[in-house]
Parts: sequence; structure tokens; C-alpha cells
Amino acid sequence: MRLAATLALLLAASAVLAQETRSEYLQMFDGDGDGRVSEAEYLAYMDRSFRSVDSNGDGILETGELPGHRGRPITLTDFQDNLRRQFHKLDRNRDGHLNARELTAPPR
Repeated sequence: MRLAATLALLLAASAVLAQETRSEYLQMFDGDGDGRVSEAEYLAYMDRSFRSVDSNGDGILETGELPGHRGRPITLTDFQDNLRRQFHKLDRNRDGHLNARELTAPPR
């Protein structure tokens, strides 16, 4: 639950930085410019959020680095595992990529 809450906060922070349209938001994630987001691209983009909060760079979000300074530490590996699960939930057509609509859809 704590990991899901932290992920939700980091996702919300990314959404705030997003542009106005779905396609512009997709471009933020789409490293190779093919108009869709692979799991690797999704992880790479979202890892930036983790790393920006990980003030000492040790790959662990300690309690003091977490939003609200509450909860148990979260490792980058745990964070990435949760992102992978989220990616597959968003990939509603199961093609292994996210299009703009899938990327901006509310999580299930």
C-alpha cells in the first residue's frame, strides 16, 4: 500500500509537468519517437522521478525522502516492479506499448 501511494504521488507530480495534450504527454515518455511508449521507456521516464526524490542517491527512498516523511523505505527495484505492474494495467490492448490514450487513462 505504501508503495502504491508513493507511486501515485510521483505519477501525479509527473502529470503536473505534462503538456496540455495527450500526444505532448506521450512525447515526454517516447524516447525513440515512434509514437508509442515501451515498458523500458516508461520505466526510464518514471525512474527520473524516483531519482529526483532520492536525495542521497543510494537507490532507496528513506522515510525522510518520502512525501510527507512517512512510510517505510522503498528500493528502486520495488519501485520499478510496481511500475511494471502499472504499465501492464495501462496497456489495455496488450500490445506491449502504450499509446497516448492508454498512457493518460486513469489506472484501474
